[in-house]
Amino acid sequence: MPLAADPLTRYLLATRPLFLTVTFVGSLIGLGAVAADDIAINSFSAVLSLLFAMVAHAGANVLNDYFDALNGTDATNNNRLFPFTGGSRFIQDGVLTPAQTKTFGYTLLVSVVPPGLWLMAHSASGLFAIGLAGLLIAWAYSATPLQLMSRGLGEFAVVAGWMMVTLGTDYVQRGSFALLPVIAGVPFALLVAAILYLNQFPDVAADTGAGKRTLVVRLGSRYARWGYLAFILAAYLWLGTAVIVKALPMLCVVSLLTAPLSFFAFRIVLKHADDPLRLLPAIKGTIAAANIHGLLMAATLVASRTF
Repeated sequence: MPLAADPLTRYLLATRPLFLTVTFVGSLIGLGAVAADDIAINSFSAVLSLLFAMVAHAGANVLNDYFDALNGTDATNNNRLFPFTGGSRFIQDGVLTPAQTKTFGYTLLVSVVPPGLWLMAHSASGLFAIGLAGLLIAWAYSATPLQLMSRGLGEFAVVAGWMMVTLGTDYVQRGSFALLPVIAGVPFALLVAAILYLNQFPDVAADTGAGKRTLVVRLGSRYARWGYLAFILAAYLWLGTAVIVKALPMLCVVSLLTAPLSFFAFRIVLKHADDPLRLLPAIKGTIAAANIHGLLMAATLVASRTF
């Protein structure tokens, strides 16, 4: 059925569901941290927190399309690697109007408030700060006047945003702040930031023309390729150090198994940073590394309770 004739499919695909998996996995890490500390998990609140974290992420994706339409980035992007870079192009292709996209994006963000307040009432007041920070990051990433992505701060917003996902999911169950979900979530958040960072390479020409000063635009391809290495090195060094100092269970070292995949992607970036249309295998590898790493982290946190 054509997208234009199927509103449900149209709006679902506008959220770029392919990328929502990282929020699902980030939530699992938070639940894994709870399980590692032998705290009983309430299934209903766990599912609710996971679901609406994904809704908030979807809202951020839709607003990103809206604001990239306003500044002209997506309309002039001739190097996009579908479906990974260059947005959904739903506005440019006439699937949704700018007004519909804007309304949908803000509706998704606002829709997480009622369940968030319910979760706070059944957990603790600290969830308000976590939820508010998450929503502000989701909005400020693309929206004026902050537009963090256009100021070279998009990756740092992503790290902070996914830390809120992991921490918030843990907090709902625990009812208090804990260090374990933060320590476990940092390498995953860095690998998610590497996805965003790498996706900027095919968009460099369009971003530059629209005045978007992303981190890759600021660094230029000569130096930006090394920025990718910095993100993955930071992720795996954090994980290894955390295991060595026993801030994470020893079993979590299994999450290092995705390092070869990340460094395989880096070899492609190193060779083809000036030819972004050849980066598709690296993008796929980076997405796989982040998701598999997160799943391994969640699973080993749960398993550490019995080892």
